[in-house]
Amino acid sequence: MPDTPVSLLERLRLQPDALAWQRLVDLYTPLIRGWLARHGLQASDADDLTQEVLRIVVQELPSFRHDLRTGAFRRWLKNILLNRLRIFWRQRRPATGDHDRILNQLEDPDSAPSRLWDQEHDQHVTRRLLELIEPEFEPASWRAFQMLMLEGKSTADTAAGLGLTPNAVRIAKSRVLRRLRQEIEGLVD
Repeated sequence: MPDTPVSLLERLRLQPDALAWQRLVDLYTPLIRGWLARHGLQASDADDLTQEVLRIVVQELPSFRHDLRTGAFRRWLKNILLNRLRIFWRQRRPATGDHDRILNQLEDPDSAPSRLWDQEHDQHVTRRLLELIEPEFEPASWRAFQMLMLEGKSTADTAAGLGLTPNAVRIAKSRVLRRLRQEIEGLVD
């Protein structure tokens, strides 16, 4: 990790390294694989297609430019996934109306399946990035963040429960949120 962390997308665009690429793969493999499995693909096909989607992401990401619209990266990733799925269904199985319906719904940003993709993407990425940054913090700081932000406890209750001052609890929360925002920038808008 650089001393001054920048977003994962910026690291991959400007100074790609094996650690950043691995973080992207670790972050997105479960989301893509799970989504494909829910849409009727066998486990081996979902694995193959996940690898193909990630190969294209790795290949094309250096030229990706965030257009500053909400969900730009999420939309870009979904389009790659849909295009690979479309090709997969055309090559390996007879096209069905059900396949066309699924693809059409996911291409429509206002459809329920498309909104569900957006929601699941953001929740997955946030949850997974929290797991990845947790080791960067002292256990008490991390626990203070969890109690405040994830469990909804008050600052006073968190401080009392951890034997910290309320100010220390607020500082811990702020540090974790700042680090999460750095890492998540551009992935979740």
